[in-house]
Amino acid sequence: MKVVRVMYTVRPEYVAVNQVNIAGIVAELKLLNHPGIKNGAWLLPDGKTFMHFDQLENEAAHEVLTSLESFKKFATELEASGMEVEPTLELLTLSASTETYFD
Repeated sequence: MKVVRVMYTVRPEYVAVNQVNIAGIVAELKLLNHPGIKNGAWLLPDGKTFMHFDQLENEAAHEVLTSLESFKKFATELEASGMEVEPTLELLTLSASTETYFD
């Protein structure tokens, strides 16, 4: 299993665009219905910092996510947006959970 957390801060005027782009990824993932991809994004209380949390069955599932047209659009536009704080990516290791992930 691969668990990825990404955090970054956008400029206030880019928040709405970023939310639309994230919704595009979620919509495409729902259509794909890939059993090895769980994806979520949160907007932090400052109203401009985003946290993405992806739980992926394996590296192949991660490649499916990053190859989506909606993901490419999101990443390209985010990079061009002039973020206040660049993304930090953390790979997490599951210690314990009430959930069952990818048997």
